[in-house]
Parts: sequence; structure tokens; C-alpha cells
Amino acid sequence: MKDLIKYLFIMKMGMFFSQILDTNKVTEIDSVIISSFKVKSLRKSSLNITSLKIDSLSRFGNYNLTDLMSKTPGIAMFSTGVAIAKPVIRGLYGNRVLMLISGLKFDNQQWQEEHGLGLSDLGLSRVEIIKGPMSVLYGTEAIGGVINVIEEDKPKLNSKTSDYSVKLNSNTLGGNFQGGYKANFGKKWFRIRVGIENNADYSDGNNVRVLNSRFDGYQIKSTYGLNKKNWTSTNNYMGTFNRYGFIFKDIYDFVEPDKRWSRSLSQNPCHLVLLNIVSSENKIELKNNSLLNINLGIQSNIRMENEGGGAISLNMHLFTFQYLLKWERFLNEYNKLIISNLGSIEKNTNYGSRKIVPDAYLFETNMSAYLESTVKSKLIFENGFGIGYKFIQTLLTKTVNTSDKLIHPFEKKSPFYNVFTGFTYFPSLRFNIKANFSTGIRVPNLAELASNGLHEGIFTYEIGNPNLKNEQIIAGNVFVNFKLKYIHFTLSPFYNYFNNYVYLSPTDENWFGFPVYRYKQQNATQYGSEIILNILFSKYISSMVAYSGMLSKTNDGNYTPYIPSQKIASNFNCLIGKKTLNPVQFNINIDYYFKQNFCALYEKKTPEYWLLNTSISKNIVNEKLTYLLTLSGNNLLNVHYYDHLSRFKNYNLYNIGRNVTLSIKIKINETPLKSVIK
Repeated sequence: MKDLIKYLFIMKMGMFFSQILDTNKVTEIDSVIISSFKVKSLRKSSLNITSLKIDSLSRFGNYNLTDLMSKTPGIAMFSTGVAIAKPVIRGLYGNRVLMLISGLKFDNQQWQEEHGLGLSDLGLSRVEIIKGPMSVLYGTEAIGGVINVIEEDKPKLNSKTSDYSVKLNSNTLGGNFQGGYKANFGKKWFRIRVGIENNADYSDGNNVRVLNSRFDGYQIKSTYGLNKKNWTSTNNYMGTFNRYGFIFKDIYDFVEPDKRWSRSLSQNPCHLVLLNIVSSENKIELKNNSLLNINLGIQSNIRMENEGGGAISLNMHLFTFQYLLKWERFLNEYNKLIISNLGSIEKNTNYGSRKIVPDAYLFETNMSAYLESTVKSKLIFENGFGIGYKFIQTLLTKTVNTSDKLIHPFEKKSPFYNVFTGFTYFPSLRFNIKANFSTGIRVPNLAELASNGLHEGIFTYEIGNPNLKNEQIIAGNVFVNFKLKYIHFTLSPFYNYFNNYVYLSPTDENWFGFPVYRYKQQNATQYGSEIILNILFSKYISSMVAYSGMLSKTNDGNYTPYIPSQKIASNFNCLIGKKTLNPVQFNINIDYYFKQNFCALYEKKTPEYWLLNTSISKNIVNEKLTYLLTLSGNNLLNVHYYDHLSRFKNYNLYNIGRNVTLSIKIKINETPLKSVIK
């Protein structure tokens, strides 16, 4: 009876509310966003966009960038321990969610469940999340949504600044350190930032060590920008090297436990990700009130596996060249036209002895037109149309698709088109309603088409199908935001229909004792909603309750894998010492996850659980320095639980237990450049 009441409450609430969240409060509806191919007010876009400030989120003691984003209802985290995590937008992840770095697609073979992204929040100012397909603008893979990571801003004109921060975690007896410097000379500016992180194995809620869950990483970022008359150029470099402990079933039978706080990854099995990205974004102001954007980028992604003893077995290199050409012009006072063309050329090459996908060439191009029409300054219509083409050519790769295997070299040619239509109506600052209808296309990825090998990280032998059809989504999204003096709430139900949904299905076959899985496809339906109710007791005290939930089924009536649990999150925030210049901010958060019985065939069900989190932070500002001190605690009650989107549940390994994080950030306030003063 108790569970029935809970479910009735959730399903009732899920029909009415949704949310946009900036940690402790509703994101202001007129926040400026750039993720819809243009800089504009959030309320003036028909897209469902959430804008998250990294500084305001980082006080919650996160281990990775995805952990930060998962604070937002509708966004979850597909994880392999605390180190490896991938964002999930309304039940969709991997190649169904497009991530942008410096405005270009980030492609790091994220279809592999057990591999990390190799990204952190180093040097980021905010993250913008689009819920729903944006294939019109971004081509394939943007069918679940878009995540745009935005780098930190340059300092004020003719000034310089630097900052340093350290974060310490009690559970893993580790943390990270980062530092950065940037200067703005007017026509030129630059920045450089470096970071390092290191964490030992974590302990679960039973204080049981999860052997080999350790990880470390090194990051560097730099930017050089310049302005010349009507030309602005921003040139970025990012390099990261990350190692993640390799955890698999019965690891204690294969790996002898070392010292409790050992961090060695040279002998123990681990994943290695080496990432280098160079990009150049150029904006040219043309005559007749138009703007041309030219964005070029090169990405090198090397993924390796050390299966023990230091020997590298799996070694794949994905090399990508990308471009984005975008022209925008105000046709008149009420209409703005954006025409864009983006493309990529990729090559996947195997160098290791073990191979799971073949060598291959991939090419994609997408052309789109997007028209924004304003009616009486309170109503904006947006319509877009895109056409594209993707080509995949696999090459003969020994041990993957030779004559003794089922999958031979092949080529796949996939033309596609997409449409988008939507509106936003904002008669006052208190009310905003949006709705959009869109389609999206995803060409099956290389693993789904051509995998033929053992995934030792998940102990399955996976076989692709080169005859898979393109996956198509038809989606509808509604967003309603209403604000009273003391109460804010938002509604955003969604509905997705998939043609040819691709999924990995178990079979009754086996390969030397390992279960064989094959990629199949079937039509599927998804629907759900997120909610928020935000109460403002005063300028200094606020409270929030938010709900997120969804269902996803294929046409045969079975649930799709890894549907996020329904969740209710509550938050209380207040400022202590409000009359002082540097008040203390206190936050307490309680998350309730319902048991998840809506599972795919052979998928493990997970029980309900509660998590209690809290944080206290204080800014100290003086003439020269700004200090930000934060003490946060996650899972304070040390609950032992399975998150439904954790791969560890399949190994009967619990998620992380209690963790207390101390963060200290010191910023040298912006000061004039001496060379400029002279």
C-alpha cells in the first residue's frame, strides 16, 4: 500500500510540472544561451534548454562532469564506479546524445559502455543542455539531446587574473588540483590552465572496498584569441590523459588485493584514454548585417586497455577532422535566417592485438536552414529543415571480419533529412510557454554495425549487424514556466517515437563460455516528464522539490535497457549572516529514488533508496584575493545502494558510500596589465 501511494503521487505530479535548475533555484528565464546556434535569451528559444553554472554546482563534491549535470531533473548518469560516467538525457545516452566542445562534435567512441569520456570540468564556465532532438542543426547522433560545454570567459579589457584550487575527497583519499592564468591585451588575449587528479579505490555503504576502482588524470587547456577589424578568432587546445581501473566480474579471482590506499595502475587492469583537440572558431562580420562563422577542428582519441601486467591489448585510434560553416542574417526587423553546413571525416585504426571493431573510414555532412520569426515581440516561431549524408566503409581487419568470421568488410551509404518547428510565447516575465516538434536520425555506429569480439569489461561477446536500418525519432516537447512572487513551477512533458530503435539483445549462443549478444532493432515509444516546485520564503531562504520519471518500451511490450529510476529531489538553501559582506551559504539535499521494476529482459531490478547530501560554502573577498571555501558531504548516512544506471549492479557491487569533500579556491582579482599602463 505504501509503494502504491508513492507511485500514484509521482505519476500524478509528473503530469503537471517540469523544471530548469541552476543548483538551488530556477534558472532565470532570460539567461543568455548559445546552444541553439545563436546567442539569445533563454525565454526567446523554443528549445528546452537548461543552463548550469559550473562554479555553483562544484560545491556539491562531484567526481566528474557528468555527476554535475545529473543534478538536473531529466538528466541521469550511466556509470562504472565514480570515475567513468556518461550523461543520460531522458533515458538516452551514448551516440544518441551529442556533446559539443568549442562548438564542434566531440566523438570519442562513446558507444563503449565501460570507457570514460576523458572530460572534466577544468576551465569550464557553464554547461547548456538541450532536451530533445536537434538533428536539423547538428546532424546524426543529436536525437536525444545536445550537451554544449562552454569554456571560461576572457578577463576584462587590459587586465590579467589567475586562480588555483584544490579538492580533497575522504572516501577515495584523493582529489584534484588545478591552476590557471589568463590576460586580455585588447586585440589579443590568452589563457592556460592545467589540472591533475588522483583517487584510490572507493568504499561502498558497507565500508567495503571496491578493488581497482581507482583512477587518475592529467589535463591541459590553452586559448589564444584575437580581434582584427571585423574578424574575431578563438583558438583552443585541450589535452587529457586519463586512466581508469578496469573492474569486471570476479575481479578478486584475477587481481590480488594491494594496499588499501594503493593507486598503482601500471600493473593492474585499466582503461587508458589519451585525447587531443585543436580547434579554431572564427567570426567574420560581413556587410548587409550578416555574420559568417567558420569553425575548424581536429580530434585525436586513443583508447587502450591494459589487461594486467602492463601489456596493452586493445589499442584504437579515432582521428577526426571537422568543420562548421554558418551564415546568419537579419532579413528584416522580424526575421532571422541561419544557413549552416557541418561535416566530419573520421578514421578508426586498430593497433592492438585484440580488436572488437574493424578499421574504418566515416564521413558525414549536414546542410540546414533555420528561420526565426518574431511576432509582436512576445511570440517567436522557429522552423528548420536539414538534409545530410553519412558514409561508412569498413576495412579488412584481422581477427574481426576475416573470412572465418560472420561480418565481412562492407560500406553503408545513408542519406537523411530532418525537420524542426516550434514556438515560444512570453507575454510577461512571469509566464513562458514553449512547444516544438522535431525529427532526428542516427546512423548505427561502428559497434552496432560491425562489432565482432569479446568485451572483457562486461564479459559479453558482441556481434553487430551491417544490415541495421537508420534509427529515426519523432519527438514532441512542451515547456511551461510560471512564476508567482513566492512560488515558481515549470511543466515539460515529452513524447518520443522511434522507428528502428537499436538495442543489444542476449541470445542462447555462447563463445567459449561467454554469452553472445547481438544488435537488433524494433520500433519503440518513450514518454515522461520532469517537475519542479520552487518556494522562495525570502531573498535568502528557498526550498525546492523536483520530480523526474519516464517509461520506454519496444513494440513487443518489453522495456528498453537502463531506464532511469523515478526520482524526487528536494533541496533547502539559505544564506547565514546575510547582513555581512561574505555570508555563508548552507544547502541540504535529499534525493529519493524509487525501485525500478521497469526493466529489459535479463536486466537486474533495483530497490528504492534515499541519499542525504549537504554543503556549506563561504566567499571571502578582499582587495587582492577572493577565497571560496566549501565543505560538502554526499551520502551522509552511508547508504549501501545500487543505482539503476550503474553497471556495477551486475557484479553485485554497490555505489560509493559516504564522501566528505573539502574544496579551496583562491582567485587573484583582476589587475591592470603593466604593459598596457605604460
